[in-house]
Order: sequence, then structure tokens, then C-alpha cells
Amino acid sequence: MTSITLTAAAATQIRNQIAKHGSGIGLRVGIKPVGCSGYAYTYALADDVREDEQRIKAHGATLLVANDHLASLEGASLDFVTEGLKQSFQFDNPNVGITCGCGESFSLNTKKVAA
Repeated sequence: MTSITLTAAAATQIRNQIAKHGSGIGLRVGIKPVGCSGYAYTYALADDVREDEQRIKAHGATLLVANDHLASLEGASLDFVTEGLKQSFQFDNPNVGITCGCGESFSLNTKKVAA
């Protein structure tokens, strides 16, 4: 089992989004190849649990993470932050090596993340 933490603010936002959507069991998170630095986080409301996923529960909310993304998110914390008029989910991930200038993509620290 991986160690990903979920802040109370992120949990509240997940519950609010599910209520607004009218259905769902949690937030599916992961990474995908994209951008100038290599990867970006993905977020989507989930209505089911896939066979290849782990459930992480905290503060009354559920995160769903594909098994092949667990090593890249090990030790990360998911928060929901407000910066000016922008509100978004934000990972604090110790496995990130370099973040691009736009802040949308990142590379993984290969010394910490085993392939």
C-alpha cells in the first residue's frame, strides 16, 4: 500500500464535486506523459473502482490511484489550494525532479522512483 496523504481541504473539495456532479465514489488521480518536462497530473471523478487501482481514504473522501502510478506518487500529499482567483488540486510530491516554467508539467526524480 502506498503512502499518499489527502488534506482536509482536498477531501472537502472531492466531496463537494461529487455532490455537484450528483454521483461518484471518489477522485481518480494519476500521471500522464505530456508537456515540456515529461508528465502532468490527471484528475477525474470516478464512479467505480478498477481492478488495477488502490483506494486511499481520508477525511471522508476517497482517492483512486492506478497501481502503475503508485511509485510516482509515493509520499505525496494532495491539497486543494486557492491562489488569487485560481483554485486547484495540487500535489506536493517528493518524487518530482524538475517542474517546467509554466508549472503544468514535471519530470520524475529517477533516483527515487523505480521504473
